[in-house]
Amino acid sequence: MIPRARRLTIPFTGALVAAGVVGMVGMVGVTQPAASAQAGPGDVTVKAAPQTPAQAVSFWTPQRMRAAKDYSEELGNSVKGFGKVSTTTPDGKPGTVPPIGAEKTKAGVSRQVNLPNTVGRVFFTLPGQNPLDPRSWKYCSGTSVQSRFRNVVATSAHCVYDPVSNQFYDNWIFIPSYWDGDQAWEGKAPYGIYPAKWFQAHDDFVVREDYDYDYAFVNVSSGFRLTPKTVGSATQYTTATQYTTTPAGRLGDNVGGQGFTWNRSTKVRVFSFGYPAGPHPDGDRPFTGRTMKWCYGQTTPMPAAPKYNLQEHIGFRCGMTAGASGGPWLLDYKSRTRKGYLNGINSIAWDSDGNDRYDRISSPYFNSETYDVYAAAANRWTQ
Repeated sequence: MIPRARRLTIPFTGALVAAGVVGMVGMVGVTQPAASAQAGPGDVTVKAAPQTPAQAVSFWTPQRMRAAKDYSEELGNSVKGFGKVSTTTPDGKPGTVPPIGAEKTKAGVSRQVNLPNTVGRVFFTLPGQNPLDPRSWKYCSGTSVQSRFRNVVATSAHCVYDPVSNQFYDNWIFIPSYWDGDQAWEGKAPYGIYPAKWFQAHDDFVVREDYDYDYAFVNVSSGFRLTPKTVGSATQYTTATQYTTTPAGRLGDNVGGQGFTWNRSTKVRVFSFGYPAGPHPDGDRPFTGRTMKWCYGQTTPMPAAPKYNLQEHIGFRCGMTAGASGGPWLLDYKSRTRKGYLNGINSIAWDSDGNDRYDRISSPYFNSETYDVYAAAANRWTQ
């Protein structure tokens, strides 16, 4: 990794304030598409997806999805030990954008933890490798978020950009509410499949692999639904040519989108959601990645981790493993509406007491720079 000068550290500053105090941050003008990777507003890198939407969707058969492995485990996204925590300060006023459908409403109270429809699995193939080789089939987690054109997925930067090859991933798709049932398509894509059109990430992750910026926002095209064809008396599932593709509409129209908030306190209670599957350091695999899991707890500042150039993370107690990367941290989550405010992303797993079991998970602190990357995506149109 390339060394850099230390930046101003940034924490959250207080619990979610009332809408009357913060208000909804207005969307700015639409960013026009470009042909390849380019500098966006501020320190934002923008990159067009290398495949067409149809190509990306047709690549992912149920068999390939089931064979995909969590990539964070291979990248070694974990820290052992727990040093002195950082001291952080905000870089501006707190802000918030409401969830889709909650712009002028207030949620009631539910005693259950209902899983959010917005959260799902991200699938991709490694760049520069044979896409037909199962070793290149990978997955992460992600969530739909509020945006002008209802077309944005939030995830980790290492779930869109490969720090090994220094390239953005191929065949990138998002499936909200993914569930790996027993049948080939059972439950896998209840709301459709949404292929990437544009990636937005912070320059400091793309150039320096700085995990203080391990977040990304992806514009997806309108979705597709795949239905297996019937050949004779048998239903065929095995290849892309044996499916019928029909339009599914816009992501945010189908599942809604979480709100977005930044410059909050380092000590807030959040839910984290994702699809963990990787092992603990001791080799135990308590999760399969077939279904969504969640954690709940109070965040605190995390220590620095030079391995990832990490100085500005917050974290809380959670035993989720690799595969949950990119899953959302939701502040003020309401089970009744299944909505809250995105204020973190699963990034690094921690074995804080050195017993070979992950016991904490951390996220980059969401500050004004995070908002800049989000806003670049939230105002970009796709078909």
